[in-house]
Amino acid sequence: MPDQRWPDAVTLQGAHVRLEPLAHSHHDELAEASADGQLWRLWYTSVPSPEQMTAEIDRRLALREAGSMLPFAVISLAAGPLQGRAVGMTTYMNIDAANQRLEIGSTWYRQAVQRGALNTEAKLMLLAHAFDRLSCIAVEFRTHFMNQQSRRAIERLGAKLDGVLRSHQINRHPDAFGSLRDTCIYSITAAEWPAVQAHLQHQLHKPRNP
Repeated sequence: MPDQRWPDAVTLQGAHVRLEPLAHSHHDELAEASADGQLWRLWYTSVPSPEQMTAEIDRRLALREAGSMLPFAVISLAAGPLQGRAVGMTTYMNIDAANQRLEIGSTWYRQAVQRGALNTEAKLMLLAHAFDRLSCIAVEFRTHFMNQQSRRAIERLGAKLDGVLRSHQINRHPDAFGSLRDTCIYSITAAEWPAVQAHLQHQLHKPRNP
């Protein structure tokens, strides 16, 4: 039976990265990716440990079945030992089909591919699909108030801060900076998308220092 959930499962491919529907076949490469830098130890993130990867894939696929998430495995296409391998995860989440809104989130990448063209192109493809193919009226991004690296990355995309939900969630690491999380909510609207798209294309194609 065809998948009637919105949005449909899709594979998005660029020059640096391919986003393909998450599957259990990605498990071993994602467990290896999580171990690169011990990302799960960062108190302000929710990256699964290698031992938790099966449960995390199960969780994301269950949310897909419920219609609230479309999870992707992030596949590096850059030349080198990681070419063709899963190096992280990202999703469309908090999907509101009735209002054609969604969030891009639950994103993480192994340490070796961070701060490069992979993330820029992944975000560009996800935003282009959301606005140009799904006709979204807005796309959200959410992050921990204290996650300055994530906040700067979201702001570099061109997203604007809508506000802060104080005491929004219980921290996964309760011993770090208290047990409650303040969540920053950013968004890009359909009217802002053309300027954001031009900005991201410039960032992706500008010369990079070797």
